[in-house]
Amino acid sequence: EVQLVESGGGSVQPGGSLRLSCAASGFSFRNYAMIWLRQAPGKGLEWVSRISGGGLTYYQGSGSGRFPNPRDEAQNTVYLQMNNLQPNDTAMYYCVADTRGDMCTFLLHVGIGFHYTGQGTVVTVSP
Repeated sequence: EVQLVESGGGSVQPGGSLRLSCAASGFSFRNYAMIWLRQAPGKGLEWVSRISGGGLTYYQGSGSGRFPNPRDEAQNTVYLQMNNLQPNDTAMYYCVADTRGDMCTFLLHVGIGFHYTGQGTVVTVSP
């Protein structure tokens, strides 16, 4: 059974940090890009960061430079280290695994589902 289990969400003040974790099981972790998506209240899904099976990282939008996303192959886990959080980072964050990581913008745009998606974890940033 494939599982992606996110943890680490919560409430934090602006400028604070959180580290999300995503523990993967049931598939060949090293062969999949791991992507962090988020959905803010009233908005659509967007990808924030992704890391290929080979460890290459990519960022989009406001996550660039603030949200490192290392992966631990020994633990089959990927992280999202969120620094200097701001109120507009408030969202549900999802961990996704897909062999088509370089197509994630296209897949979101056309509404094609990803191979595996976690249940999500809520991040709230407020004074």
